[in-house]
Amino acid sequence: MPVYKDEKRGSWYCCFYYIDWQGNKKRKIKRGFSKQREAKEYEWNFLNKLQANNQMTMASLTSLYMDDMQNRLRQSTISNKKYMIDTKILPYFSNMKISDIKPTTIRHWQNKLISQNYSDTYLKSINNQICALLNYAVKYYGLKENPCHKAGSMGRKSAKEMQFWTLNEFNIFISKVNDISAYNAFLILYWCGIRVGELLALTKGDIDFNNKVLSVNKSYQRLNGQDIITEPKTPKSNRIIALPDFLCKEIKNYISQLYDDNARLFQISKNLLYKEMRQGCLQSGVKRIRIHDLRHSHASLLIELGFSPLLIAERLGHENIETTLNTYSHLYPHKQNELTEALDRINS
Repeated sequence: MPVYKDEKRGSWYCCFYYIDWQGNKKRKIKRGFSKQREAKEYEWNFLNKLQANNQMTMASLTSLYMDDMQNRLRQSTISNKKYMIDTKILPYFSNMKISDIKPTTIRHWQNKLISQNYSDTYLKSINNQICALLNYAVKYYGLKENPCHKAGSMGRKSAKEMQFWTLNEFNIFISKVNDISAYNAFLILYWCGIRVGELLALTKGDIDFNNKVLSVNKSYQRLNGQDIITEPKTPKSNRIIALPDFLCKEIKNYISQLYDDNARLFQISKNLLYKEMRQGCLQSGVKRIRIHDLRHSHASLLIELGFSPLLIAERLGHENIETTLNTYSHLYPHKQNELTEALDRINS
């Protein structure tokens, strides 16, 4: 694996031939390495990635994985994956051969992350990502087994305690919100249970005041300084949500003050919502929750009102009813008591 010194530039370069995926012989030149060793490593990594075997580095595997996922996942998901891989996985594993990554290696990496006081749910997401990478290597590139399985997981899937507001808490909070866009955004989030991305994608055409319904059919993301409109999170996220009369009146009044009929209803950022949430909580004395917890607050309100999990799943856009039951199972036990009491009454 010879490499060469560029005497004129004072740097190293590699020059070699390889066979591409169509069977054509190609010549590859890469310049600008400050050390001979770096030029050799580049050639070695390039050829191993091309051969796609378990001797490739984690950096090469990641490149193959991201290229494959590019057209299979939403742009926002790709962006989140890339950030997590670049900042939490590659700094530790980048130059390791995937065949050299052992369960003890994974455990050591996990312990370093745990010591940095990330949230349990974030640790779980990071661990899921490295597990997905190495599962990909097992399935397609000859890795014998995934070392993550023996190493065990870290973190937890859900937060220790779900936060939500009662109707009284929401009413106290909303009375302190002065920004008209944030005020109407919080109303829709609480009374419809939609996701923030779905809210920020809404246009005037998504509101049917005659039939008193709101259509969820897209989602908004701000990525790399650009406004991106995508399909909703899942197929079931495309849904029609019935609106109560008072909310229709609030939305109609808000829309009447907008100038562009074709623009998004809420030309605001998530940061503005976070700021208004924080300020409203401080002024009202209501406990601080996340923006996403308004969705949980809507679900808890519907459960308290006695609506079925199936109806709640449809309104929230859950892919299946199991998601609803698993997410809100802790809110249902007292409903079981009400059920048995009702059965006793009709049999007495």
